[in-house]
Amino acid sequence: MVRTGLSALLIIGTWATAGLTQASAADSPSAAEPRAGAALIAAMQKDLGLTKSQAEARLTAEKAATALQGPAQRAAGASFGGSWFDADSGRLTVAVTDSGTARSVRATGADVRVVDHTAKQLDAAKSRLDALSAPSGVSSWHVDPRANSVVVNVVASEQGDNDVRAFVAKARKAGPVTVKQTAAAPQTFAAGTVGGDPYYTGNVRCSIGFSVHGGFVTAGHCGGAGGAVRGWDGSAIGNFQGSSFPDNDYAWVNVGSGWWTVPVVLGWGTVSDQLVRGSNEAPIGASICRSGSTTHWHCGNVLAKNETVNYSQGAVHQMTKTSVCAEPGDSGGSFISGDQAQGVTSGGWGNCSGGGETWHQPINEILNRYGLTLHTA
Repeated sequence: MVRTGLSALLIIGTWATAGLTQASAADSPSAAEPRAGAALIAAMQKDLGLTKSQAEARLTAEKAATALQGPAQRAAGASFGGSWFDADSGRLTVAVTDSGTARSVRATGADVRVVDHTAKQLDAAKSRLDALSAPSGVSSWHVDPRANSVVVNVVASEQGDNDVRAFVAKARKAGPVTVKQTAAAPQTFAAGTVGGDPYYTGNVRCSIGFSVHGGFVTAGHCGGAGGAVRGWDGSAIGNFQGSSFPDNDYAWVNVGSGWWTVPVVLGWGTVSDQLVRGSNEAPIGASICRSGSTTHWHCGNVLAKNETVNYSQGAVHQMTKTSVCAEPGDSGGSFISGDQAQGVTSGGWGNCSGGGETWHQPINEILNRYGLTLHTA
C-alpha cells in the first residue's frame, strides 16, 4: 500500500519541463498523435475550444512543425528571424531577412515571412534590456518573432508610472520594441502546507516536475540546495542537490528512502497518465498542457520563449510563457506537449477560475545545467 502511494506521488513529480535537452536518439519524440489518448484529446477540446478531429489534427501538425524547426533554421542561415507554429494553417512559419533564402526554407516544408531584423539582432536587443533594472510595473519582456520585435509587457494599472515610462524609453533605445499591457504582475506559485499531495520542504508545498535518473527536477524557488524534501505522507524523499532562483528558476532533488522515478506525468483523472518519451521543444503557437498538485491538468498554447520575467524577488531569464492557468502549489509541476517534456512551472498571474498566464523554465536547460538525463519511456 505504501509503495503504491509513493509511486503515485513520484509519478506526479516525474514530469515538468520544456526543452532544449541533451536528448539522445532514444529520447526523440514518437508521435504526439491521437495515441496520446482520448482523455488528452478531450482536455484539448475543453481548454482550447477544439473539436475532436481538430485536436487530433493539431497534435499531428505540431509534431511535424517541431521536427521541422531545426532544418528550416539551418536553411535560413544568418537571415533567420525566428519561427512559430500557426494553429490556423497547421504549419511552421519561419521569418527571414533575406528573401534570397526563402526558396531554401520553403523547400524544407515551412512557410516564410520576410522581416527586417534577424533573431540574433532581436536577442541582442533583449540582452540590453536584461541589463536594465526594471520597476515592478514592468512584468516581463521577450523576443516575439511574429512581431519581429522585443515585446515589453507592462501592468495596465502601472503604465503611467514614471519609473515604468523611463524603463520603456530606455528599452526603445535598445532596439525594436513593442509595448503591450498585461492584467497583473507575475508571482511564483509556491504555497503554504495544506496537507496531502506532492512534496514539501519546510512549510512550502510544491509539485514534482519530471523524473530524471536519480531524482526529479522542479522549481528553484521551492527550496535551496541541501534542503530536505518530504513526500505527501511525510516520509523523506531526498534533498535539493542544486537550486537557482532568481536569475533562473530550477532545481533538482535526489530520490532515495524507498522512492523511485518513473517517466510519467500524472493526469489526475482528467486525462490518462502521460508517458514521457523525450524533450523536443514545441514551437511558439503549439498546444501545451500542465500538471500540478493544486489545479491538476490544464492546457493552453505556447505564447513566447526566452522571456525575462520580473518577479518581486528578482528577474528570471529564458522562460517560456503560456496561456495555461496555474495557482499556488502548482510550482515545479510538469509542462508537456504531446509526449515531450517541456518545462517546470515557475509562476504567472491569474487563476484557473478566471484564466491567466503561466511561465515555465525549459527542461533542457535544467538537464544541461546539472548534467541530468531525463527518464523516458
